[in-house]
Amino acid sequence: MYQLLKTEHTARRGRFVTVHGTVETPAFMNVATAAAIKGGLSAFDLKEIKCQVMLCNTYHLHLRPGDELVRDMGGLHRFTRWDGPILTDSGGFQVFSLASLRKIREEGVTFNSHIDGRRIFMGPEQSMQIQANLGSTIAMAFDECIKNPAEYRYAKDSCARTVRWLRRCKDEMSRLKNEGKAVNPDQLLFGINQGCCFDDLRIEHMKQIADLDLDGYSIGGLAVGEPTEEMYRVISVVEEYMPKDKIRYLMGVGTPSNILEAISRGVDLFDCVMPARNARHGHFNTWNGIINIRNAKYERDDSPIDPECDCPVCRNFSRSYIRHLFKADEILGLRLGVMHNLYFYNTLLERCRAALDEGNFEAFRQKYSPMLDRRI
Repeated sequence: MYQLLKTEHTARRGRFVTVHGTVETPAFMNVATAAAIKGGLSAFDLKEIKCQVMLCNTYHLHLRPGDELVRDMGGLHRFTRWDGPILTDSGGFQVFSLASLRKIREEGVTFNSHIDGRRIFMGPEQSMQIQANLGSTIAMAFDECIKNPAEYRYAKDSCARTVRWLRRCKDEMSRLKNEGKAVNPDQLLFGINQGCCFDDLRIEHMKQIADLDLDGYSIGGLAVGEPTEEMYRVISVVEEYMPKDKIRYLMGVGTPSNILEAISRGVDLFDCVMPARNARHGHFNTWNGIINIRNAKYERDDSPIDPECDCPVCRNFSRSYIRHLFKADEILGLRLGVMHNLYFYNTLLERCRAALDEGNFEAFRQKYSPMLDRRI
């Protein structure tokens, strides 16, 4: 259940109550694609870096280790030892971006595994069955992810198919719960808005999926190469038609500035692999911008990654030491970097919530949006 606590213009401060705990929003979900954060962080580390929601991927876990194995091990919560909310992506994005030789039919999509090439079929029912086995708190509906830009006619047909698939997802989730086949009988379902950058398609699609009275609504198909201002425009166009009493999730976004701008346009939830991926390459977020720890100027720098940060890494280690770890290809460097960047993102959202509570989010956005994405 989503509770809208207050607003500042279009920005929203809320609370999302689930069977696995309460999420204070706006919030950033930490991406554990294959049930682990790349960089060597465990569920217990996530607690220390203020993570509220862990995100895992249906496609990857279906291929390896297999969702039936996860089910037999008690579901993702018992398997990973994370006791907070978990969102599972439907696998749709990965099917369309990673798999080769895919064939789309009304029933679903046949594709080749990117791991071993075997042929696999996934449709709405299969995605719901896999996510029921995983036992996540939130299951994402199976949708078609198309390239942006796309031909208008194809985008329109794809939106219609995604609505039909969404209805099937809802029906299949109900069936699995009624027959006692879901690891989490309180699993929630989020729908995904599509339509590329065509305003009329985005609006009509949002109206159609809003009528299904789902637990939450996502904006998909953005941050895939379109100009940033175009992404912001689409969010603003869609926001007006999203249910005010349901949580809103912008999928796969993004940089700190992207997040601040999207919050100002009414979004509640975010996820992105960027902070962990950047950290593994030595690019660290700070409150003054992004630093590259491999630079020679940090060789004898005894200060923390960010003097304004109180994460476990900044409390204990110097830039000099972490630079050494990266130059020496020590795995510890990746772990410390990922821990810092995710802590930074979670703290950024924490500070956004505080700014909304205090009624000064707009001033916070104007100060930090231009600053946080710049490279130092």
